[in-house]
Parts: sequence; structure tokens; C-alpha cells
Amino acid sequence: MISGRIPQQIIDDILGRVDIVEVISSYIPLKRAGRNFKAVCPFHHEKTASFMVSPERQIYHCFGCGKGGNMINFLMQYERLEFPEAVEVLAKKAGVIIPEREKRDYQAQGLVTRLYKINELATLFYEQNLNSAAGTQVKNYLLKRGLSADSIKAFRLGFATPSWDALINYLRTKNISFSLLEKARLITPKKGGGYVDLFRNRIIFPIFDIKSRTLGFGARIIPFGESENKTAPKYINSAETAVYIKRRNLYGLNFAKEAIRKADSVAIVEGYLDFIIPFQAGLQNIIASLGTALTYEQIRLIKRYTHNAVMVYDADSAGETATLRSLDMFVEEGVNLKVASLPSGFDPDSFVRKFGINAFKEKINQALTLFDYKLKVLKSRFNIKTTEGKVMSATEMLPTISRFKNDILKAEYVKKLALELDAQEDSLWRELKKVKQERLYLDPAAFESRKPLNVNPTEKLLIKIMLEEAEFVEQVKKSLEPEDFQDQNLAKVASIMFDLLEQKKNISAGTIINYFNDEAITQIISESALMPELPEADKERIIVDCIQRLKKERLRIRKERLHEEIKLAQDSKDEEKLEKLMWEFHLLVKDRRDNGCFSQVESQTN
Repeated sequence: MISGRIPQQIIDDILGRVDIVEVISSYIPLKRAGRNFKAVCPFHHEKTASFMVSPERQIYHCFGCGKGGNMINFLMQYERLEFPEAVEVLAKKAGVIIPEREKRDYQAQGLVTRLYKINELATLFYEQNLNSAAGTQVKNYLLKRGLSADSIKAFRLGFATPSWDALINYLRTKNISFSLLEKARLITPKKGGGYVDLFRNRIIFPIFDIKSRTLGFGARIIPFGESENKTAPKYINSAETAVYIKRRNLYGLNFAKEAIRKADSVAIVEGYLDFIIPFQAGLQNIIASLGTALTYEQIRLIKRYTHNAVMVYDADSAGETATLRSLDMFVEEGVNLKVASLPSGFDPDSFVRKFGINAFKEKINQALTLFDYKLKVLKSRFNIKTTEGKVMSATEMLPTISRFKNDILKAEYVKKLALELDAQEDSLWRELKKVKQERLYLDPAAFESRKPLNVNPTEKLLIKIMLEEAEFVEQVKKSLEPEDFQDQNLAKVASIMFDLLEQKKNISAGTIINYFNDEAITQIISESALMPELPEADKERIIVDCIQRLKKERLRIRKERLHEEIKLAQDSKDEEKLEKLMWEFHLLVKDRRDNGCFSQVESQTN
């Protein structure tokens, strides 16, 4: 049971007071589909809605990527919360109070919780270093660099000293094991054995999630004095951990989310200082992409707060082919994107320090639409007066146009492209139809948890009927044991259902899911429950048939095992064991005949 020390009756009470449709619709738009609701799945990229929500059963399931569960699972997956945190969010909605002692006991468990604790301790350590005598020179550098004392404090900037093991020694005094330090990616093994701190002699930028918990760190080399190493990388960053997955996070979103929501727009930059300097100067609807090309998951994170974005590029990267193509992801996700370019030699940090925040805001206000920006870059790259230039420009532009969902918008862009290239509109339409809707980048979220459900169809059907009609659970329990299910996951589900029947408790998909911390089982339950419902008149017949099939299968397997054991007893000439096994086989065959589960094929023995 995954509820741990939070009493199941409290969880049941919470789930009984909150509606799953209300919870999920506060994150994504749901559309009525008969008795259920449907939507485009928030966990993987798709064009046809396959994400189903059942208000009757209080569960959801995506038939595309396999994600499913109840509203607790949804919050855990969508908000990246631990189980107790998701329960607490729903408890507040429901007006249910979770006893503090039991909440503390549960929250003390789990790797994720411990990693957050370690990261917080490391953040405090680096902060203390920056504010100590050892960090005076570094702090003065940051102040001269344009950061205010308030920003240094607010963004919790720190300093990793040159020592090889300062953080290790500090965290060891807090009883943190080397194993956990490795899992947090704060240390690295030495060639000769032992460990050293990963970050040494660097300025530290903690990376936070939307709840301001430290996920990982960015570390900038100190650019002055004897410590400056010309060959060392300018930045090194935390490797991914159980809490830090780069493609799912954005730097500064915890500070900027309310400003983004209020302005209904966001400026996107690349680096830590590119975020901090404009933010402290007054542009607070801004985030940074952690120095990498944006991913679908990051764009979906942005969509929680706004559907309007301005990408701010420096002149060096603005025209790169990979950069241009990555912007099409915003179109696929339905985000209205504009692009602003800065003069050569400037990034947002240096531009704001030289020209001021108002000049930076003006650049954002002058941002071009994605179509206009991309066309401008292509016209600077290709000579559109030539046939070859027209073809190359059209080849780059048409995939972008094809990704717009609005047909009127598509038509306008085709017309505009034809005018710009002095090309025939009909020719562009013919080429547009040839464009294949291929993914720009592999979207890991679509595949990371999707595993084929190689489940015995008879067993799955039986579970489905029991989920639909609780009264059938008693009928199945009288005829079968959990061990009769060959699939171990389904055996566990059946066992829980039988236990709940004994305890006279509610048996429903939404409740049963709480008893498991296994995504494969959650997937089986949610998918089974949301498959088309069986005709009422057929259920009784199907139940009987499924029970007979499971009994036959168990007897068949037992027979095969007896054959193997009999052969071994014959080979070893163990007469006593052989006689016992033959008698057991005789009883098995008799039982099969008596129960009508014996067929001519199965009666053949070796």
C-alpha cells in the first residue's frame, strides 16, 4: 500500500470529497465525450486526443502513452509531486486535515525527499561560503557585475571554495552517506579511490522547481585572479537525478510565474545571468532555458501560465538552422511565439547593463512573429531572386506553416510566402501537401513509461468486470484464489479486491490504485476500467467463462509441472516419490473430469 502512514480512511475521505474532473480541468481543457471527458494528453505529444477522464470511476488513462491513475497520480505526474505532497494538495481542496505526526512520518521516507533535503543543505553551505571571509572577493565581483545584494540573497547564489572536499566534509557532519551524495550528483569518484566535490572554486546558481525547492546547481568558473583556468569549461551543471530532469524545468519560473500569469506573456532567455539581470531591473515575466534548446515538456510547463512567448536571442545563435527548427515546437503546442534579436556582441545580461531595461523591453515589443522572423533569416541566408534560393527558403518555411492548426492562418501564410518569394501560390500548396508531419525532436515523455501490456486477456477481462461491478467480486472470490491469476500484477489487484470485500470497503478503480506504487499496475487498472463497458446481459456469462478458463490454465500448468517431477523421480529411481506424484496426478485428472474442465487434448499424458 503506497499510502504509508497516512491512514487509508483519510485518503478515501479526501478522494470522496474532490472530483477528478474539477482537478484535471484546472490544468488542461477537458471536453465531454459521452459519459467521460477527453483531452490531448499532457504527458506526451499527440494530435488526436486519447487522454480519457471518467467522473464515474474517478480515474484517467491515456491510450497513447499509458499514463493513468486517480487524481493523486495525476498531481504526482503533472506537478512532479511526491505522494504525500499530492495528498496534501487534495486535502486542502477537500478541507480535510492530515494529522501532522503521520504526515511527518511519511515525508521522512523516500529517495526524492532525501535528495531535496541534501540539495537544501548544499544550497545553505554555498550561501554561507559566499557570505564568509573566503567569499568576499567573489561577492564583490558579483556586485560589480551588476547584481544587487538583494538579488544575490533572493536567488540564493553561493560559492564553492577551491577545497577538494569541503562540501563532502560538511554533509558528512549531517550524517549524509556517500551513496546519497552520489545520487545527488554532488560528488565525483577519484581515480585512486574516494570522492571529491563536483563543484570547486565556482560561483553557484541553485536551480529551483516551481515550489522553490533546489533541484540541482549551475556553477560558473571564477573569471579573475589565479583561480581562473583558461581550459576549464565556463559552466558545469548538475547531472540529472531523481529530482532534477533538465528537460522538465526552467530557471527562474518559481520567481516569475505570477508575473507571467498577470502579463499573459513570457520572455525566454538562455542563461542564469540573462535571467537575473533583467528580472532585478523590473522585467519579471521572464525565464531561462538552462542553456539548452527548449523541449516539448518545457513548452507545456510554460503553457500552464501563458500561451504567448517571446524568444530572445543574441545575434550569434539567432540564425542557426537547429534554432530555427526548434521554434516550430511552439507552433505544434499552440503557443503564440515571437522572436526578438539583440545586436551583435550582446546577450540579455550585457544589453540591459549597457542600455537599460526599457531598451530591452522595447526589443521585446518589437519582436517579430515566428513566420516573419524565420523568413527574415532565410532571406539573409539565401538569394530569393534565384530559383535555388526560392526552393531552399520554401523548403524551410513550409514545415513551419504545416504545423499551424488553423486553416485560415495556413492560407494567409502561404499567400504571404508566395508574395515574398515571387512564387506561384498553387505550387506552394502542392509542396505543402508533401510535407510529412515528422517530430522535430524525440519527446521522451511519450515513451519513458509506456511499456507493452502483455497481460493475459482472460485475466484482464475478469479484472475489468470486477472493476465495473463490485458485486461480481464476491462471485469470483468464491471460485478463484489470487494464485489462479498467472499474471503477478493482476494477482495483486485481485488480492486487494478480495481483501476490500472482506473488510466491506469500497471497491473501485480509484480506490484500488492507492494500494500500489507500481506504474505498470496503475496502467493496467486505469486502462481496464476505461475500456468500453461490456453489455450488462453478457457479464454473467463472461464471468463464468473466464473463471473456467483460469481454472483450466492453472490445472494445465500444474499438470506440466507434475510431468516434469514424475520424469525426475523416474530418472532418480525414487519409487516412493514417484508413487506419491502418480497418485497426485490421478487426483488432478479426476478433479478435471469432475469439474468439466478436462478435454481430449489435455487428457493425453506422456
